[in-house]
Amino acid sequence: LGVGGYPRGRIVEIYGPESSGKTTVALHAIAEVQKRGGQAAFIDAEHALDPIYAQKLGVNIDELLLSQPDTGEQALEIAEALVRSGAVDIIVIDSVAALVPKAEIEGEMGDAHVGLQARLMSQALRKLSGAINKSKTIAIFINQIREKVGVMFGNPETTPGGRALKFYASVRLEVRRAEQIKQGNDM
Repeated sequence: LGVGGYPRGRIVEIYGPESSGKTTVALHAIAEVQKRGGQAAFIDAEHALDPIYAQKLGVNIDELLLSQPDTGEQALEIAEALVRSGAVDIIVIDSVAALVPKAEIEGEMGDAHVGLQARLMSQALRKLSGAINKSKTIAIFINQIREKVGVMFGNPETTPGGRALKFYASVRLEVRRAEQIKQGNDM
C-alpha cells in the first residue's frame, strides 16, 4: 500500500462490490505479516474462507488464528480480546455486512431491526480503536457496497454498518474488479 504498507495501530476498511478481490487483498496482507514472523487472525463472519486459496496466496493456515463466530457481537468480542491480548499483529474481519446482531438472528423473519448493525459497529469501534492503537495491531475490516434505493443524484453506493467505520478508518481502500488475468487457458 503506497509507502510502507498498512499503518500499525490503525483501522483499515477494504470495500468494494462482491467478487472484486477484497478478501484476496486482505489475505496478501496476512501472508506478508506471517512472512515477517508476525501473528495473524482472521474472523470469518461470512463462513466463506477457502483455506486452499489462502495457502496459494502465501498464508500459513496452520499458524493463522481462525474464528467463525455466529453473531456480530461474538465476532467483535473475539476481535477485541485478540487486540487487547497484544498477541496479534494483524486481524481481518470478513465482512462487516455479515456481522449480524444477535437480536436479528434470534428474531422473527419480518421483524424490524433498523439501525441495529450500525449501533453494534459504533459501540464496538469506540471500544476497539483505543485498544488497536495501544497494541499497534493492524485491523482490517472488509466491507461490501450496497445500492441506496431512490437516489436521484450523487452516488447511490453505500457501505453497510453505519457511519462509524468510515469515521474510525484511517485508510479506506476501494477495490474494483477490472478484468481477469489469463495465463494461456487458465484464469
